[in-house]
Amino acid sequence: MSRITIRTAAHGRTDTVAPPDPGHRGLALAAVLTAEAMNLLDATIVQVAGPVIHTDLGGARATIPWFSAAYTLAFALGLLTGARLGDIAGRRRVFRVGVVVFAATSLACALAPGAGILIALRAVQGAAAAAIVPQTFGLIRALYEGGELTRALGMIGPVMGLSAVLGPVLGGVLTHADLFGSSWRAVFLVNVPLAAAVLAASVFLAEDRAPTRPRLDPAGTVLAMAGTALVVCPLAAGSTGPTGWAVAAVGAVVLGVFVVHQRRAGRRGRAPLIEPALLRGRAFPAALATSTLFFAVMNGVMITVVLHLELGLHDGPLRAGLTLLPWSAGLAAGSWAAGTHLVTRYGTRVMHTGLAVLAVGLAAAVLAYRGAAPDSYPALLPAALAVAGLGTGLFTPPFFSSALSGVGPQETGSAAGLLNAVQQLGGTLGVAVVGGIYLDAAGDARTAAQHALGATSVVLAATAVAAAFMTTRRAAP
Repeated sequence: MSRITIRTAAHGRTDTVAPPDPGHRGLALAAVLTAEAMNLLDATIVQVAGPVIHTDLGGARATIPWFSAAYTLAFALGLLTGARLGDIAGRRRVFRVGVVVFAATSLACALAPGAGILIALRAVQGAAAAAIVPQTFGLIRALYEGGELTRALGMIGPVMGLSAVLGPVLGGVLTHADLFGSSWRAVFLVNVPLAAAVLAASVFLAEDRAPTRPRLDPAGTVLAMAGTALVVCPLAAGSTGPTGWAVAAVGAVVLGVFVVHQRRAGRRGRAPLIEPALLRGRAFPAALATSTLFFAVMNGVMITVVLHLELGLHDGPLRAGLTLLPWSAGLAAGSWAAGTHLVTRYGTRVMHTGLAVLAVGLAAAVLAYRGAAPDSYPALLPAALAVAGLGTGLFTPPFFSSALSGVGPQETGSAAGLLNAVQQLGGTLGVAVVGGIYLDAAGDARTAAQHALGATSVVLAATAVAAAFMTTRRAAP
């Protein structure tokens, strides 16, 4: 049996421990993937419950997208720091602490008495998720090697994509079931037993940290968080006037200063928040742009369907969740086909095919809305969403395998943090911006849905352009 080497830089000691036996490794992998699914599920599970929460707790309609966006924004802002903490303190340790805090805040969310308190607690919950998710890559690398490692890492992409899409379905079922009178509060209570199971199985995880112990980068952390918040918050809040764009422009300048700071820190031998090697060339930066745009499309489509059915047609959360079920089924089928057969034969071409199929599905969804009466359910929408889900599933496995193919062990924390951060940023923008387009659109609910889906189609076109830069190579001089 191979052995795992753990370097403890703080004490100048090298520890060598045997990995768990195959059965225990399976439990450890299940714990990591369940935690990943739990945290990503929570980014979307509240979308269907949002209108019900608003009815129960009150407040302005504009707060509905923020029940999800507060979580994903805090998640995104904390991921880089969470990744670095795992490099320093040990990924298993940070993972377990994050799971405990996540479970506690989930319980607090279920007991929240008001909309403002719930939004604040969702931000804390997102920060806890930011401590958990970046550790998954390193913890899996500590469990497996060779072909087993490739197969284990290949499971992350489908888990991430499927979790994001199953969230609204599960949210609709739990809210409609009204278990013991819990209504929407069940979407948070479900995290408690899941977190307990993850903690129980996490004892089989091997501790893992960076080969050389890095340091925190406080200046880089502040610049990254401030710049991202200044760019995202005005857009997420619907402030698209001169003031909102001015704030976003300031955020872009701050992010530029952050990039300069990271490069300077790398040249001076300090530990930057982001490994500089990740940003060299075009492949990984293009992957970051692709992930941001793609998950904006995914979440934009879901929030459009939910708002149209629950606010526009006054259907319940179960109808919204079941309407999104074909999307989930298509995603599962596409992920399975891509991961088991297509990627090994056709490579990254499957990724571009997936985007094309997704585009067909979105076009069909727009036609489904256009063909329905203003106050009636679009009967062809589930079929259109099934096609869109199939495209999403075809895209996900080759995208993540391509994005991570050139990442070295020392870059694992930064790569995981960056990929997850931009995914959450994209999700935040998709929910808040596309949801805002729906809520602000003039005319009936059907017209509002068409406008919102039209916006996602534009973003999808930009996604295809970014994905092309991931896979094209410069011609040799």
